[in-house]
Amino acid sequence: MEALLIANYNYWIYIVIMMIGLYAMLAKNNLVKKVIGMGIFQTGIIIFYVSAGAKIGGNIPIVEHTAGHEAVNILDYANPLPHVLMLTAIVVSVGTLGVALAIALRIYNRYNSLEEDEILERINND
Repeated sequence: MEALLIANYNYWIYIVIMMIGLYAMLAKNNLVKKVIGMGIFQTGIIIFYVSAGAKIGGNIPIVEHTAGHEAVNILDYANPLPHVLMLTAIVVSVGTLGVALAIALRIYNRYNSLEEDEILERINND
């Protein structure tokens, strides 16, 4: 059991990164801190998928055609799909970050605060 935990230490690091982000999203009252927590959480997920898609000793999946028609072993190649999907996830996370910060700016302009408790109090008083 210990050997399994030690051998997969990188996964424990990703879990810790994701839990830090989740904690920031749930426990903090400041909206900017929540957005930063969301970014940390997304980064942990992206790193996790890139690590899961990595292959030790794997080659890039480009096959050269030779005159001898050598047999190609598919198991020697790394799967590029997780990395391509995570590039898309990075673009989506940047877009999400921009929208979240724009919404936080509008909330600040309206309520003069980024603290959740103060915003809810001002909404209830209106």
